[in-house]
Amino acid sequence: MLIDIKDLYKIYHEGQESEVRALDGVTLQIDRGEFVAIIGQSGSGKSTLMNILGCLDIPTYGDYHLDGTDVTELTDKQLAHIRNKQIGFIFQGYNLIPALNARENVELPLIYQGVGMGQRHDRALEALERVDMADRAGHIPSEMSGGQQQRVAIARAIAARPPIIMADEPTGALDSKTGRQVLEILHSLHADGTTIILITHDNGIAATAERIVRLSDGKIVADGTREEVGL
Repeated sequence: MLIDIKDLYKIYHEGQESEVRALDGVTLQIDRGEFVAIIGQSGSGKSTLMNILGCLDIPTYGDYHLDGTDVTELTDKQLAHIRNKQIGFIFQGYNLIPALNARENVELPLIYQGVGMGQRHDRALEALERVDMADRAGHIPSEMSGGQQQRVAIARAIAARPPIIMADEPTGALDSKTGRQVLEILHSLHADGTTIILITHDNGIAATAERIVRLSDGKIVADGTREEVGL
């Protein structure tokens, strides 16, 4: 079991009139190599769940084991180490550094891992090649379209060769054609054995995953194939 969460709660303003249960007793297991879409409307808790799965946030209550490690017991430094080694992130807003070119942006997680300069260059170019952006290696973000920036962001996520990719609305800011290209890259990575966790509000995008988890009001209300979930 790669990801194992049990009775997970994320509560804001606990015990107050304004209490919000962003996650309300979530239990979920994800095996190595799965492609899982987590779907729900705005406010359903899906981004909160991804932040906890990605070790960007910690739950109020509950258990979370990532590849056998109880991450709820880790320090901030240990969580950062887990993120760098285990997880590649793709966000709707790309999150590229404006002053750095594509290759330099892709190299960033490798610097944090202590990878030497020569190997960094090679792996960054290899990742850019994978997303058909090697010819843009020297371009800064403002010289690229939104779709090109998102492909660079994907290259950055895969350059460190993490076993898990977490993508939060990765096609949200893109036109439909470019969005399909991004999904094709994710499916290609999945075919190579990467575990993909895709956060989306779009039923059509979720339907491309082999397993769909639907959240509503912080609870899992459906978990299964497209047919089982009713997409």
